[in-house]
Amino acid sequence: MSKKKAVVSLGHNALGYTTTEQWDAVKITARALADLIEEDYQLTITHSNGPQVSMIHKAMTELRRVYIDYTPAPMCVCSAMSQGYVGYDIQNALRAELLDRGISKAVSTILTQVTVDPYDEAFYAPTKVIGRYMSKDDAEIEIKKGNYVKEYPGKGFRRVVAAPKPIDIVEIDAIRTLADADQVVIACGGGGIPVIEQKHALKGASAVIEKDAIAGKLAADLQTDELIILTSVDCVYKNFGTDAQEAISSMTVSEAKAYIAENQFEAGTMLPKIEAAIVYLEKVPSGKVLITSMEQIRDAVKGKTGTVITA
Repeated sequence: MSKKKAVVSLGHNALGYTTTEQWDAVKITARALADLIEEDYQLTITHSNGPQVSMIHKAMTELRRVYIDYTPAPMCVCSAMSQGYVGYDIQNALRAELLDRGISKAVSTILTQVTVDPYDEAFYAPTKVIGRYMSKDDAEIEIKKGNYVKEYPGKGFRRVVAAPKPIDIVEIDAIRTLADADQVVIACGGGGIPVIEQKHALKGASAVIEKDAIAGKLAADLQTDELIILTSVDCVYKNFGTDAQEAISSMTVSEAKAYIAENQFEAGTMLPKIEAAIVYLEKVPSGKVLITSMEQIRDAVKGKTGTVITA
């Protein structure tokens, strides 16, 4: 029997928020991923990078303040750095976990670029907050550069960048080749490095891409059997956080759209995951989306918990 192919999307809780937290977190994450591999899945893994890219951006900005000869790193470079070091930690932790279980399998990270539209509406209304708190003077310098900032009363100002929709995954053929060879692939980390096509060149964009959006596209492009979204809750709920909270064990795309119309899913948390599920299932109607927590993944793939979404 052929292996089940799946894209697995990892959230912030899979990585922690600091370098040392990440070292501990990826060991737990590796166990959940290894459980899936033991259940005969071929995995392509993508992950968030919010805290990591913010940390890198802050460090590079502060370096420029201390050493005037250094150039601040643009967002695209910060994104590339975060992809590299998060992928490095995941692949090493997963390789060690698999070897502990007697499984010898290559785990690779592909530095992945994703094209975006320079005229995407997101560039005119940035929403993603990154980096350190700045003084008013520093904020004005950013504004003069053409960047957006947001004020937090009593704390200062923070940089805000756009979150455009992904168009094409530049390295998709390389990702597909490794996946077809039954290797574990880590790709499109942090949503991928956003780039704009200019003739034959790719120019980095001052933006970030939602990791859930790229997870849905990656699964659709690879035509995987499943999209597995690991998050902080065991399943999707309606009326979440209220006395009327109710678990949703399964839903169709049309039901998901109806829930969205009812504002059942919070923007920035569950809503992007449901939207990613819809994007994937509209391209791969035979597929399945599973949303659950890392702690419940082994039971969830057996249908004991989690939320399943189908076309």
